[in-house]
Amino acid sequence: MAENREPLLQVKNLEVTFGTRRHPFHAVNGVSFDIYEGETFGLVGESGSGKTTIGRSIIRINPVSGGEIRYKNQKISGKISKELDRRLTREIQMIFQDPMASLNERAKVDYIVSEGLYNLGGHLSEAERRDKVDTALTDVGLLPEFASRFPHEFSGGQRQRIGIARALIMQPQFIIADEPISALDVSIRAQVLNLLSDLQKKRGLTYLFIAHDLSVVRFISDRIAVIRKGVLVELAETETLFAHPLHPYTRALLSAIPLPDPQAEKNKKLLVYDPGMHDYSVKKPEWCEMEPGHFVLANEPEIAEYKKALE
Repeated sequence: MAENREPLLQVKNLEVTFGTRRHPFHAVNGVSFDIYEGETFGLVGESGSGKTTIGRSIIRINPVSGGEIRYKNQKISGKISKELDRRLTREIQMIFQDPMASLNERAKVDYIVSEGLYNLGGHLSEAERRDKVDTALTDVGLLPEFASRFPHEFSGGQRQRIGIARALIMQPQFIIADEPISALDVSIRAQVLNLLSDLQKKRGLTYLFIAHDLSVVRFISDRIAVIRKGVLVELAETETLFAHPLHPYTRALLSAIPLPDPQAEKNKKLLVYDPGMHDYSVKKPEWCEMEPGHFVLANEPEIAEYKKALE
């Protein structure tokens, strides 16, 4: 579908390391993927798999220790010019996981939402700035008069909407949504997901949607990449991944999705992933395309097995 177009964002052999030189911890190890304009790219994995680290590296919070990140075919990892840095601040925004922790409790919503405008030092009059804040709040389904209140006066869902308004006011093209609904009540989650979908259609936004819940990612994503311990194990279009998952880790994640039918839930078989099932001592795994657009990390015997499964 998207392969004929130029990617908006390219992640190539990305490595992110924490700790000291003597005791390094490789949080992300050789990750590569492209995100195309107007799509929602889902990144899924359990806690500690490195998915948030990748998002924070794209937005330049975490330094990159290897590989590169390119945005509109321009390298944005490592040292960049001040002009490019200002442009990226405007064009790439992040919605954080915890709507309580990511908002300044001492600031009013008016300041929180327009903080990015202040930081870029735009030549806006007070009336223009206020107008932008009102528009951003209205776009996320909040009343403009909420601007004079503090974050603690809002529910979790409303606080997350304030976080989304803060990202939108910069008029970004690319948004990294880092588990934007995991801290919310189930009843509110669908509202926030629908809001993100509507905003994407209205503004032509591109999303990197980070989550650990595959059922949520299925609802919003065009393509999904599955990550485990800092390494991508599978990547495919959403329905392809759900129809025939290949990697045992992906299959284990899918088996954990709760079923709405109590009887089916009772009878379903939960798969447990055991890394010891792979024998990589002789043949190392490689990133292979098993069918158009469906990639998996596997060695030769596994590739043969997956090909059989696809037949």
